[in-house]
Amino acid sequence: MNSTAQTRFGMVGSGWRGEFFLRLARLLPERFRATGVVTRTGDRGDAVTAEWGVRTFRTAAELLAHERPDLVIVSVPWAVTPDAIRELVAAGVPVLAETPPAPDVAGLRSLWSDVGGSGLVQVAEQYSLMPGHAARLELVRAGVLGEPTSVQISSTHLYHAVALIRGLLGVGHDAAEVSARAFVSPLANPLSPAGWSGDATPQQLTTTLATIDFGGRMGLYDFTDNQWWNPLRTRRLVVRGSLGELVDDRVVRLVDPTTPVESSLVRRQTGIDLNLEGLDLKHISFDGDVVWRNPFAGSGLSDDDIAVADILARAGAWAREEGPAPYPLAEACQDHLISLAIEDSVRTGRPVFTAEEAWAG
Repeated sequence: MNSTAQTRFGMVGSGWRGEFFLRLARLLPERFRATGVVTRTGDRGDAVTAEWGVRTFRTAAELLAHERPDLVIVSVPWAVTPDAIRELVAAGVPVLAETPPAPDVAGLRSLWSDVGGSGLVQVAEQYSLMPGHAARLELVRAGVLGEPTSVQISSTHLYHAVALIRGLLGVGHDAAEVSARAFVSPLANPLSPAGWSGDATPQQLTTTLATIDFGGRMGLYDFTDNQWWNPLRTRRLVVRGSLGELVDDRVVRLVDPTTPVESSLVRRQTGIDLNLEGLDLKHISFDGDVVWRNPFAGSGLSDDDIAVADILARAGAWAREEGPAPYPLAEACQDHLISLAIEDSVRTGRPVFTAEEAWAG
């Protein structure tokens, strides 16, 4: 992603996820500008304006009449996301929708039938753009591990995890067999989006395990309730290939028939100890080569904010016809199709088979 042009975005919705984008516009005004936010009520609109200094509107039509942005972000509850997307596509506006684009399989199919052919919808699936994951993807795609054969992930949930599994394995819209189970056990849960609770009493939390068989390539999904926030559960990622294995930031691979070697992904993080460059992630290297470089160097953004900024910048370039599509609707539909199969398998206790859908074409 080399473009540094400013992306102008409108937004439908003003919830927690939408604030990520507004915060980026505040932190990086030369790269991002919010043209307005659609809220359901005037009171909520007044609160958004007071907090973020952004004009608000009650309808998408009013937002577009005020100023035509490069794209409009849809950040509303699952149940109303499809209709918000349809309205914007009908107006001919490029859309960046939050995940997932529809709540269930019927909703995915209906949405694809209505707007899939427009080419106007991208989805804000940012996990593959997080610095560590982007560096790992670079190694896998460069063939460092040979042919990728399996991915084990314990980090984020459902469609986000599926997106990483599919991306690392290089599988498209292949049919899959999903087998999942859920297990309940005690675990302290002291931190949530609301902050520290001050309570270390173990709660009964659910861990979901699932295998996703793509026919020769396999994903293993492992997620515990609130794993994003709970500091007592770390994140793990394993990618196995025909010539080696990646475990988090360590890589072992065969460089000739008798020589296995081990290397690491190394972050250049400034602002630590006596480094006076400011708190910032500069790049990630592997065996002396830079495999990922921060497109927002000097901003001091967290890894997640870097990824959100990256997907927004890429979507802006796509909307202006200056770059490729960052994450098309078809990919997000496939991610959620498989994540729904995980939930179905847990509920029924049986394997669930996904078939090729209309968006595979």
